[in-house]
Amino acid sequence: MNTDFEDMFKSENTLKKEQINKEDLLSDLEVSILLAKSGVPFSHRRIASKYKVLRSICSFQIVQPRITMTEKALLSKYSMEPLENTTITSANKEILSLKQWAISSEDILRDESVKIMEIRVKELKFILSNNYTAASDELLKGYKAIETYLKSITKYYN
Repeated sequence: MNTDFEDMFKSENTLKKEQINKEDLLSDLEVSILLAKSGVPFSHRRIASKYKVLRSICSFQIVQPRITMTEKALLSKYSMEPLENTTITSANKEILSLKQWAISSEDILRDESVKIMEIRVKELKFILSNNYTAASDELLKGYKAIETYLKSITKYYN
């Protein structure tokens, strides 16, 4: 039974929003930087260097495509949400999992981890090309964790 006086009269929806706000703090972006410093697989380095080149050339002002249904199915296979519904904490957990899967001895898991990382970059480009949603509070900040991770990889691995 809940004995906190303040929490007794809060609805479940309010409690869920407070939990999401705790998981979506910008101070958690430091974890993304630390993930980029240690043991980054070569496939992530290659994806990050491609992202850096494209970012420097066009800055994603051109409208980017959304992910397809097959890409969404691959994400849901590993119980991952689309990037706009991802908090910074969950994005960092996904990055850690993708790093481990990228060096796995199973070929299928290794290939799918690279595909998932490419899907995340595609989603990131779409979010950044749509400046309105990135500037408003309509989506969670998990995309910032992916962007920080990719930018930090290119800083530490040239």
